[in-house]
Amino acid sequence: MRANPVLVFRMLTLAEGWSFVVLLVFGSLLSRISDIDLVRPLGIVHGALFVALVVSLLTVRRRLGWGPGATFLAFLAGLLPLTPFLFHRLKRDELLRAEQAATP
Repeated sequence: MRANPVLVFRMLTLAEGWSFVVLLVFGSLLSRISDIDLVRPLGIVHGALFVALVVSLLTVRRRLGWGPGATFLAFLAGLLPLTPFLFHRLKRDELLRAEQAATP
């Protein structure tokens, strides 16, 4: 059974946003106040989630009917801190409708 691509995109949006928060808070903070350095492993996870998010974005953009502007905004949301949460919130209803339409 194939996963619903819109659901995957929606979940990756949140996972990538949280991975960035965890990287900034735990990775940066712990490396400054202790000898624990989590920046590299957390950075690898965050980078992999970002790449997966971009691939997923390119997969679902046609299904969602997004032109270059909306696609660029979705990509930009993945680059700036905390904007994946804002983007997810703004597009939540549209994503849920598309997700339900794609479910058999």
